[in-house]
Amino acid sequence: MISLGIESTAHTFGVGIVDDKGRVLANESKSFFPDEGIHPREAAVHHTNHAVSVINAALDSAKIDISDVDIVAFSQGPGLSPSLKVGAVTARTLALGLKKPILGVNHCIAHIEIGRMKTKAKDPIVVYVSGGNTQIT
Repeated sequence: MISLGIESTAHTFGVGIVDDKGRVLANESKSFFPDEGIHPREAAVHHTNHAVSVINAALDSAKIDISDVDIVAFSQGPGLSPSLKVGAVTARTLALGLKKPILGVNHCIAHIEIGRMKTKAKDPIVVYVSGGNTQIT
């Protein structure tokens, strides 16, 4: 199974492609770094302008065709609403066009799960520190 995931919670539009063994086949991104802070609408315009090229770069890096993708995932939140919307619409468009399932993912939980997967921890205690999303679980 090949999963294509879209990350668009704030200043970066990213695409990761992984297989069912957890191997990262591609990890491509384009970040928005204005001179003075991130304006949510400007970040969304950036993401819109770069979505197709980042997706294509990820497919090239993974050496797969878009038809090889089995599921499309996207960051559902938390994050900047306009940026999240670009990722969600992009993911929905891909999933509909490919006739593949779509999965919304909590950005914070994804960080925690990646740590658990990489360490093979069975029942970890996690301290997640990330601005307004800090959690102890």
